[in-house]
Amino acid sequence: MRNTVITLFNNPNENKKISGYTKTLIIVCIAQLFSGLGLAAGLTVGALIAQEMIGLGAFAGVPVAMLTIGSAFAAYIIGRSSNRWGRRAGLTFGFLVGAIGAGGVVVATAINNIALLMIALFLYGSGMASNLQARYAGTDLAQKRQRATAISIAMFSTTLGVVLGPNLVEEMGLVAMYFNLPILSGVFLLSTVSFLIASLIIFILLRPDPLKLSKVLQSNQLGQVIKFNEQSQSTSTNENRRGIVVGTVILLLNQIVMVAIMTMTPVHMEEHGHQLKDIGLVISLHMGSMYLPSLITGILIDKLGRIKMAIASGVILIAAALTTALAPGSSLIAVITGLSLLGIGWNCGLISGTALIVDSTSPATRAKKQGIIDVFIALAGASGGMVSGIIVASYSYTVLSFVGVILSLIFIPLMLWSKK
Repeated sequence: MRNTVITLFNNPNENKKISGYTKTLIIVCIAQLFSGLGLAAGLTVGALIAQEMIGLGAFAGVPVAMLTIGSAFAAYIIGRSSNRWGRRAGLTFGFLVGAIGAGGVVVATAINNIALLMIALFLYGSGMASNLQARYAGTDLAQKRQRATAISIAMFSTTLGVVLGPNLVEEMGLVAMYFNLPILSGVFLLSTVSFLIASLIIFILLRPDPLKLSKVLQSNQLGQVIKFNEQSQSTSTNENRRGIVVGTVILLLNQIVMVAIMTMTPVHMEEHGHQLKDIGLVISLHMGSMYLPSLITGILIDKLGRIKMAIASGVILIAAALTTALAPGSSLIAVITGLSLLGIGWNCGLISGTALIVDSTSPATRAKKQGIIDVFIALAGASGGMVSGIIVASYSYTVLSFVGVILSLIFIPLMLWSKK
C-alpha cells in the first residue's frame, strides 16, 4: 500500500507526509504501551475499591462513572488544545493529569477518603481520554485508505499494557503492602508511573507535530494558507456532517454496552466466589480482546468499508451480551468467553466509527470536533457505568446483560438505514 501511495504523489510535500506518518505511528505506539498499563488499573479494581470503601453494591459503578466523566471533560480540553497548539501539547497535558489522578487514588485509599477518591478518579479519567485521543494522532498524516489501519496499529500497541496491567494486581498489591498502603491501591501506583512515562514520550519525541503538519500539507494542496486560529478554522469546508453523525452513533452505542457489562463483571464474579486472581485474568483477556484484534479489524475496515464492519460489531456485541446473560456466573470459561466477545465487538465498533469521523472531518477543525465527540463517548460510558450498578443491585447481572442485547439490536438496523 505504501509503495502505491508513493507512486501516486511525486512532490516533496507528499514524501514528507508519508515519512511523518510512519514516525508519528511509531511514537504513538511507544506511548500507548505505557498508557495501556495505566489505563488497565482503574478498569480492573475501580469498582472493587468503591464497594470496599462505600459498602453498597448499587454504587459499585460510581468509580467508572467518575473516571469517564473526567475523561469527558478532559477530552474536550485535549481536543481544543490540540486543535490550537497541536497533538503534542494536548496529549502531554492529558497524560500528566492522569498521572496526578492515579496518585490521588493511592492517597485516597490510604486515608479512606471517599470525596478525595472521587476527585482523583475524575482526574484519572484524563489518562483514559489521552489514550483514546492518541488513536487520532496516528491518522493525521495517513491517506484515506490507511486510516483504519493507522488507528488499529495505535490501538494494537496498547495491548501489552492492558493485558499485563490486570495480571499485576496481586504483585502490585505486595508493593502497596510494603509501603503500608491498601492492597487494591497498588495498581494505581503503576498507573502513576506509566502515565508519566507516556507524557514524557509524547512531549519529547512527537516533533514535528502531526496535526500542524497535516494542516500545512492541506494548505499546500489547496493552494491557500490556513491560519491557525478559530476564525479561519470556522470557515473550513470539506466536511461530511452525515458521516460525523453516523460515526458518533456507532461509538456511543458501542461504548455504553461495553462499559456497562464490563464494569459489573468483577462484582458479579466476586459474588460467585471467584478469587482476585481470576478477576484479573478475565479483565486482562477482555482488555486484550479490545486491542489485540486491531491489526486484523483495521485492515478489514479499510477493505470492506466502515458500515459493514460496524454491523459486524453489533452482531458480536449481541453474542457477548447473550453469553454473559445465559452462562452460569460460577463458570470461569463462560465469563471469559462473554467478556472476550465484548472486547472484540467494541474493537470493531471503535475503529470503524473513528475512521468514519476522520474521513468526514478536515484537518483545520478535526481535533476540536474529535474532542467534542469523545466528550459524548465518555458521558455515554459514564452513564453505562453508573446505571449498571443500579440495575444489578435492583435486578441482576443477567438483566443488565439483556439490556446490552437490546441496545446492540438497535445498532444493526440503524447502520443498515445509514447505508441507504
